[in-house]
Amino acid sequence: MTVLSPVPGLEAAFDVEVRVGAPADYGVTRAGHRRVVPILGGKISGELVAEILEGGADWQRIRPDGGCEIDARYSARTEDGDLLYLHAEGLRIPSPQAAEALARGDQPGPDQFYFRTTVSIETSTPRWAHLERSLFIASGLRDADTVRYTAYRVS
Repeated sequence: MTVLSPVPGLEAAFDVEVRVGAPADYGVTRAGHRRVVPILGGKISGELVAEILEGGADWQRIRPDGGCEIDARYSARTEDGDLLYLHAEGLRIPSPQAAEALARGDQPGPDQFYFRTTVSIETSTPRWAHLERSLFIASGLRDADTVRYTAYRVS
């Protein structure tokens, strides 16, 4: 008899709202079309309550199909002063209709994008060490100056 591995589940863990600045467009480099979006601050709520600190960034690669490879790294401080390092990697891919809207200079709706990331957390604080032993998957939304996502713990 073959023993099957358990099917993972998802449990909502925390919500993130990140304020972002204007992207710096580096053009096409040896790694592809590179853009860097500064992180200006924000907040985390839910299981984890913290302030996102200014100074992080999202080092993006823009794909030929208009999609964006996300590599965001930023810090947060809890209400008790504990520091956390968050790393979100993923994809934001426009639907064909969204790509056409963007080409016209219009802002497509959030339902016209596939926006998913993995989120990992580092901390030296024992109280939050359980976050280092979990994998989080997030579903995101991008507004003009804000990125919002809900992180789900994978069981």
